[in-house]
Amino acid sequence: MLYVDIPTHSEIAYLGRHRADACVSIYLETTPQTQHIDAARIAFANLSRNALHQLEAVGFDKRNASAISDQLQAFGEDDEFWAHQGHSLCVFVTPETLRSYRLANRLTTGVHVSDRFHLKPLLRSVTFAGSGLVLALAENGVRLIRLYADQPAEEIRVADMPKDAASYAGKSTLNDRTDVTRSGGPDGQKMRLRQYARRIDELLRPVLKGSETPLILAATEPLASIYRSINSYEYLATETLATSPGEMTPAQLETTARPVLDGLYAEEVERIRRLMDQRSGQGRTILDVAHAARAATACAIDTLMVDIDAVVPGFVDEASGLVTFAEKDDARAYDVIDEVAVRALLSGARVLAVRAEDLPEGAAIAAITRYAI
Repeated sequence: MLYVDIPTHSEIAYLGRHRADACVSIYLETTPQTQHIDAARIAFANLSRNALHQLEAVGFDKRNASAISDQLQAFGEDDEFWAHQGHSLCVFVTPETLRSYRLANRLTTGVHVSDRFHLKPLLRSVTFAGSGLVLALAENGVRLIRLYADQPAEEIRVADMPKDAASYAGKSTLNDRTDVTRSGGPDGQKMRLRQYARRIDELLRPVLKGSETPLILAATEPLASIYRSINSYEYLATETLATSPGEMTPAQLETTARPVLDGLYAEEVERIRRLMDQRSGQGRTILDVAHAARAATACAIDTLMVDIDAVVPGFVDEASGLVTFAEKDDARAYDVIDEVAVRALLSGARVLAVRAEDLPEGAAIAAITRYAI
């Protein structure tokens, strides 16, 4: 089983605001297969030692370094925790605190030490988690299927979900012609289906509340159009899987839905790139790290894409956003691109942590500003 702790926006914002004499950010690949977790635990121990060596190299206070070391050691020895993992693990440590998140994404292993946390890889988990939901909807039944990044799909049990449209209507079949005067015939059948769809939408609301996970509808007409007409979930994909899902297994539904899910991400990145082309002539795009840092500090960024793997060590002035680049990435400097992403996020911008190929050629950062700069 895959164990994940997807961070909320408020949790990421908290980590972004946090400052300490030393903030250690560790990312490593893990596995949900407990029998193979030892390699990840060894990697974690090595990354922990790397972090402590970085602190020692800059003369960090030994008592605080010892406090960080104690927390990392205790965390590494927690057998119960390590037995329940996803595909990646991120750990954020200060002398006083330790937070961790298990993720479905496969992230690049690494350790970062400075006075703030390194968050770009964590942002990737909310930019594109590689996960989604499929609502397999038919007259003879309904199921909610969760898709994971690298884990077999599974059904989510939703309390009180109708068994089928007919039983929800209190009838043996929706094609019953004995009540023609009230609700029989094509119009009556659609009314019953609308009631059925409305009830499903109501039951899904508490399950989906607060989520931004894409929901893909698998249904045939007329039920597909009926459900769309009453749907209240903002992130229902526009493309419908026009198939009868009643006999399909979760694995078959995942195979059918995966191209739609991948397409949603590609479409969103492409939409932003097209918008950048439009805004470029208006003086509202930035491809330069230093320029983006000043814009983020001034709360001027509307949408930002950053290369998840690129690191530009340096410092960003808290008031002006002026960047001072550093020669090396040590425990004093931090990633300027990461800092720009966090400042933009805290100002209400939409921030996407993407791969290099999703950005304009040669750029490690790409921003659309709220006004011409």
